[in-house]
Amino acid sequence: MEKIEKVYIIQPVNDSNWRTLHDEAVALIESAGGAYCGSGYQNIKERNPATYIGSGKLEEINSTLSGLDEITILFNGELSPSQTLNISAALDDRKVIDRTTLILDIFALNAVTNEGKVQVELAQLKYIYPRLKGRGSALSRLGGGIGSRGPGETKLETDRRHIRYRIKYLEKRLAEMETRRALHSERRTKSGAKLIALVGYTNTGKSSLMNLLTGAGVLEKNALFATLDPTARKFAIDGMDFVLVDTVGFIRQLPHDIVDAFKSTLESALNCDLALFIADASGDYNMQFDTTLSTLQSLGFNKPYLKVLNKCDLLDGVEDLPSDCIYISVKKNQGIDDLLSGITKAFADTFTTLKLFIPYTEINVYSSLSRNLNELSREYRDGGMEVKCTVENIYLAQIQKFIVK
Repeated sequence: MEKIEKVYIIQPVNDSNWRTLHDEAVALIESAGGAYCGSGYQNIKERNPATYIGSGKLEEINSTLSGLDEITILFNGELSPSQTLNISAALDDRKVIDRTTLILDIFALNAVTNEGKVQVELAQLKYIYPRLKGRGSALSRLGGGIGSRGPGETKLETDRRHIRYRIKYLEKRLAEMETRRALHSERRTKSGAKLIALVGYTNTGKSSLMNLLTGAGVLEKNALFATLDPTARKFAIDGMDFVLVDTVGFIRQLPHDIVDAFKSTLESALNCDLALFIADASGDYNMQFDTTLSTLQSLGFNKPYLKVLNKCDLLDGVEDLPSDCIYISVKKNQGIDDLLSGITKAFADTFTTLKLFIPYTEINVYSSLSRNLNELSREYRDGGMEVKCTVENIYLAQIQKFIVK
C-alpha cells in the first residue's frame, strides 16, 4: 500500500483573502494525493528576505513538528530558491515546497494527452530554470513524492544548457500543435457551428456541465485541476448547432508559466463566440469570476460571456445571488433550460428562424445552400417543399428568394 505524504502548511497572512488561499491549499494537497496535517500562520507586514516569515516563527513551527517524521512543508505562496533552502534548514532539513511547485505537480499528475504533457513539462522547466543557479542540492532535497513529478524526477539541475535546449524543443512542439489546432478551428468555422467555451474556476462543475449537455464522458472528479486537456463536442439548441469546449480551470495565483504554456489550449476560449463563466454558488463566486476574467484578459480575451452559478442546490435559496447570473445545479439537473435560453438569447442577433418555400424545380439550388441552415421541419406541398429552419443571418441573402413573407 502506497504511503500517503503528510503536508503541513505555512500560511502567510498578508491580505484579506488568506483564508480562501489556505482552504485552496488544503484542496491542492488532497488533489496531489497528500494528507493535510496542520498549519502555522504568520502575519506579514514586511517579508523577511531570508526566510519570508522570520526565524522566530520558524523556531515555533519546528518545535510544533518536533518528533514527527516525514512531514512535507508547503509554503502557501512563492519562495525564492534561497528562502526555500533557509526554511528547510530551519526545520531540520524537511522537504519544503511552495504553492507554485504544488500546482505544477498536480498538473504533471493529471496531464493525459501529449499536448498536455508538453505544456506541463514546459511550465515546470521554465519555473525550475531561473531557480537552479546557486541552489546546490536544493532540488535533490525534494526526494520523491509531491513536488517531484514530471521533469523534477530527473537531475536536470546539473545541466542548465540541457534545460535551455529542452525548453526550445518543447516550445517548437507546442507551436506545431498550435498550427494543427488552428486548422481544426478553421474547419469548424467553415462548418458554421458556433463555439461556446466553458471557462472558470477549477472544480466548479465545468466537466459535469459538459457531460450533461453533450454526453461527452469527460472525467468528473471532486478535485482541483482534474481536467487539463480540452474536450470539444457538438450539441444543438432548437436546431442551432454549437460546439462546446471544456477548458482547464483557473485558480488564484495560478503560475504565469502555466498560463503561458496553456495559451494554445486556451485559444478555444479566446476565439469563442460565447464564453460561459462557471463559478460555485456556495463559494466566493465574485472572486472566482474576477480570477477567471482577469486571467483571460491577460491573454487578450474580449468575447461576450454569460456568468453561470453552479451548485445552487447547496443553498437554501437564490434570492441573495447576483441578478446578472444564471442559476443552475448540474447535479440536480436544475436551471438547465434557463441556461439554454440564455445561450439562445446571446445569439439572437446572429440567427433567424423562418419559413421557406422551395419550388421542386429549384431543389438542386436549395440543396447546395442547405448546409448553411438547420431544418426544423419539412413538408411537401403542391408545387414545392415548405421548410421551417434556423439560419445564420449572414446567409439570409443567399436564400432570400425562398423566404415566405
